Amino acid sequence: MRLLRCSDTGEFSLTEDFVDDEPIPPYAILSHTWGPDTEVAFDELTNGSGKDKPGYEKIRFCGEQAG
Repeated sequence: MRLLRCSDTGEFSLTEDFVDDEPIPPYAILSHTWGPDTEVAFDELTNGSGKDKPGYEKIRFCGEQAG
């Protein structure tokens, strides 16, 4: 399992994969509707290229709600 992490500066990254008996930090599960061609793909999130897509604002909003 990997989690999306939001830094103090508002940047997003993924945690390393949790394995075996490794402790999992507190987390929130948030859901929303995905729109066509506006959402941030996994590769775009990991390399930072999806920040100009409308879906990035959804990710930012969900991060604020979880914080």
